[in-house]
Amino acid sequence: MPFELSQWTRIGLVLIVGVIAAGAAAYGYRFFTTPVVFTVAAGSDGEAANVMKTIAARLTSSKAPVRLKVIETGTMQAAAEQFATKKADLAVVRADLPGLADARSVVVAAQGVVMLLVPSDSTIDSIAKLKGKAVGVVGGDINAALVQALDKAYDLIANKVQFKNLDLQDAPKAIASKAVSALLVVAPATPRYVAATRAVFGQRPPKPIELEAAGAIAEEAPAYESYDLPKGTLRGSPPIPDDDLTTLRVPIYLVANKSLSDDSVTALTRAIIDIRRELVGSTPILSQIMSPSTDKDAFIPLHGGASIYFNGDEQSFLDEWGNALFYGPWLAGGILTALLWAWKFIGFGPESDGGARRELWVLAGRVGEASTHDELIAIEDEIDAILMRRLAKRESGDEEATDAAALTLLAHRLQHLIDRRRQLVPAVPPAANAA
Repeated sequence: MPFELSQWTRIGLVLIVGVIAAGAAAYGYRFFTTPVVFTVAAGSDGEAANVMKTIAARLTSSKAPVRLKVIETGTMQAAAEQFATKKADLAVVRADLPGLADARSVVVAAQGVVMLLVPSDSTIDSIAKLKGKAVGVVGGDINAALVQALDKAYDLIANKVQFKNLDLQDAPKAIASKAVSALLVVAPATPRYVAATRAVFGQRPPKPIELEAAGAIAEEAPAYESYDLPKGTLRGSPPIPDDDLTTLRVPIYLVANKSLSDDSVTALTRAIIDIRRELVGSTPILSQIMSPSTDKDAFIPLHGGASIYFNGDEQSFLDEWGNALFYGPWLAGGILTALLWAWKFIGFGPESDGGARRELWVLAGRVGEASTHDELIAIEDEIDAILMRRLAKRESGDEEATDAAALTLLAHRLQHLIDRRRQLVPAVPPAANAA
């Protein structure tokens, strides 16, 4: 008799296959639903890090597909270094910092406005009058490229203008003691930074010096942009400046490594813009977040993922889920078929032959064990009963022709086995032979 698996063996096999399939499905689900976590380096005076923490917290609370892990670096230079050495996926950096070859812009996080300031009672009213004076550079080395650009445009060093690096906390003393005649400051023109800048000058409000060559500097050094500082930015009444003032500004970007996937960066960009919309009232610095330049020749090119968002090239619902909607029914049908097969394979499901083949296979085993003609006759009676039951179902139209043919062949095989067995067993019971 051919080898046949027991029902428990079949159940075990189905369970093993089910566990493997469930594990694969769970892994796939986790793979596709686990959020992507990017590390972002942020420095400056803590404001950049705070903004990134606000965005990171919102991404987590809204269960966004992309999350941020903020690395506080203390300065933007350190953030740029973390990014350049691939220790961070993203960074908040100024456009004029080195190490941004692999950087692609996501959003403009803020605009650093270049302000060359003197006390309001100073006789210096133009950059030409800085000749032979000392200029304090707040922030130090981070403004090295800016100092170089200004010197190239105005020949400041040749005119014996000295540049002294200063920390913000040392600037008030330097101005009060006249150790420096002017301050070079780069900061967003927001109330918080404007107040901090005014505090440096104490009772004498700062007076900005115009940079007439701003356009030429921006042409020569594309990290900078010519910018008109609005009237009354530093003080409202009387206004300082008293009219729009030409100067420079340098964008502060959230940049991403160019190797990051477009899909993830698109999701991040969309989330940041949504968060800006939601939280700008409680976090005014978020109002500075805006789209970077989408020009192909931008100083820091736009990341492909951010470009998809800002250019409106995101996939529609049907584009994104079209394949799922098309193949979903097929997959569901396949799963249902597999479940039905497993149910029938175990032996729980209804068989088209009512289990007759299984009964006949069992009888085949009993034929080999029969020791008397009476046992063989009883087996033949059981075969007849099985076949009669199946014949009745066939007459009622509840049987497939293939099942009937299979049962007929199996019955013939059993009869052949019975005939052979009759030749091997005694014609009378063993007890009669013993008597």
